[in-house]
Amino acid sequence: MKDLISQIFSIETKEQFEKAALKVFKHQAKNCSVYCKYISHLRIKPEEISSSDHIPYLPISFFKSHNVLSSTEETEITFSSSGTTGMSQSRHLVTDVKVYEQSFNSAFEQFYGNPEQTCFLALLPSYLERDGSSLIYMVDALLKQSKHKDSGYFLHNHDDLFKKLKELQASGQKTILIGVTYALLDFVEQHKITFPELVVMETGGMKGKRKEMVREELHEILQNGFGVNAIHSEYGMTELLSQAYSYGSGIFNCPPWMKINLRDTNDPLSLIANNKTGGINVIDLANVNSCSFIATQDLGRVFEDGSFEVLGRFDNADIRGCNLLIG
Repeated sequence: MKDLISQIFSIETKEQFEKAALKVFKHQAKNCSVYCKYISHLRIKPEEISSSDHIPYLPISFFKSHNVLSSTEETEITFSSSGTTGMSQSRHLVTDVKVYEQSFNSAFEQFYGNPEQTCFLALLPSYLERDGSSLIYMVDALLKQSKHKDSGYFLHNHDDLFKKLKELQASGQKTILIGVTYALLDFVEQHKITFPELVVMETGGMKGKRKEMVREELHEILQNGFGVNAIHSEYGMTELLSQAYSYGSGIFNCPPWMKINLRDTNDPLSLIANNKTGGINVIDLANVNSCSFIATQDLGRVFEDGSFEVLGRFDNADIRGCNLLIG
């Protein structure tokens, strides 16, 4: 397994991704009982799959009803989704948390550079107020890696955050503000700053605190409030151990071990061509010990270069907080 994990995080080309994806699929088709049964019901024979385009995707709802595991090792940590009262939560059982750490550290460095030189400010009240958040686990790790004394969390103390932002701007410090959407809106309603060098990264989700907004309107409000040219975004969820990032305009890019495909909304087992709207299927090879092939409840569009945008959710999908703005 160590060799496979090393192969996953060494991917640089499409050919290497394809080879690793097929290897992970064969492993999970054999060792993940939920996925194995699902494939069997579809009358698909794993040994006949020779292209990642033909790999079946497990509906994401199985993470609510089953233990999705491809490993017999003990579970080290369980990540759980946020959900409104009465809704069942997704649970991602992680048998090797070092794989998650390698995934988010490698991806973050690829997109944003060495975290040691960055001051991280986190405005994530709803995540901090519950247990089991994979986002908080990642942010905790980034805060520990940061060498800046002012890196830290802010709950509802917006005056303190405003003061800190002004100090960091005056000192020319590279700063990333990671915030849940509704909390960022709350902040800019009270404070306005012009900090063009600041990276504002919204993690999505109104958490039932505000009415959902179209992305363009939301980002315009935040851009004006922080005085920045673009709002960055993170696309991640409990069921994934990797994140895609957007530098603005809602266009996301994946790290090399993650890929987005689209399925036909009327025929969930059929993939569709780029530049059309379809259901988002994710290949996340970091999920090597659970399931790497997941059919999400998001709608999106994939472009020729592999980047993608999220356009909304299926009508019957649960409301959840991971960057699912209707656009």
